[in-house]
Amino acid sequence: MTREQLAAAAETLGAAADAASDASIADGLAEQADQFAMLAEADRGPDHGRLARHDRVLSNLAADADPETADAIESALEDIRAYRSTIEGV
Repeated sequence: MTREQLAAAAETLGAAADAASDASIADGLAEQADQFAMLAEADRGPDHGRLARHDRVLSNLAADADPETADAIESALEDIRAYRSTIEGV
């Protein structure tokens, strides 16, 4: 079952990784993109805690990124948060 919002976030993060001027930020974004691509296709969706951890990592990357990369990260976070709002619980 594909989770379209997580797949969109993975694509956005992958593109941001390719365009990032800082190698460590690019590596972090590529890792996050890979994880969201896997989460989008997994049998079970991620829980609130896992998404919160990803949110924190991405927010930290955005704080250190150039403005264009930070905007892309924020766009991905919007998709992630939209998906998270559909999860029951916390």
